[in-house]
Amino acid sequence: MEQSEFEPVYQETFPFWDEISDGDREYICRNSYAVAYPKGKNVHDGNECSGVIFVRSGCLRTYMLSEEGKDITLYRLYKGDMCMLSASCVLKAITFDVMIDAEEDSECYVIGGPAFAAVSERNPCIKIFALETAVGRFSDVMWVMQQILFMSMDRRMAIFLTDESARTGADTIALTHGQIARYMGSAREVVSRMLKYFANEGLVEVSRKGVKIVDKKRLRDLAV
Repeated sequence: MEQSEFEPVYQETFPFWDEISDGDREYICRNSYAVAYPKGKNVHDGNECSGVIFVRSGCLRTYMLSEEGKDITLYRLYKGDMCMLSASCVLKAITFDVMIDAEEDSECYVIGGPAFAAVSERNPCIKIFALETAVGRFSDVMWVMQQILFMSMDRRMAIFLTDESARTGADTIALTHGQIARYMGSAREVVSRMLKYFANEGLVEVSRKGVKIVDKKRLRDLAV
């Protein structure tokens, strides 16, 4: 793709865009490419510097994978979001591996990691932006860990359902028990038991279509 295809998006996205030279802007655009990931495709396997990923549409899931094959969702990336943790060559302080999969059919722009790293070495404003972006995501990761380590399962479930409802603008969470368990870093059996308890308490209705929230107030109270 030509530079003109990337530049309007980067100018809107990057606060440093007007501060760097024309040559560096051109270099970033020349080392960018558009890619479409089908649902279920692995985007980043944690073993290489895949580059800086900018989501144009769809949804990517970032997670950690244990040696036993259990994964914990760290956060999801939606339209307009950016992932710096996939570019370990940019942020060399990152010493742990993250995995990224396409949760939906997704279209992204990817800036080559070595190119972004080279330009950031010449422009402190880019390095500051990269660090601030990564720190913001670490806050999301710490929130996930806080829930797993210190919160009861009923409160975690209430938080997850209310957050998903707010994000989608719908009362029905169209996810399977297995998907919810993966997002919450739990076991499917635990999620199913908790949803059954919520249903018996009149908080939700569970069906093949997903989980329908029927008592928002009580669910919000439980999430606090």
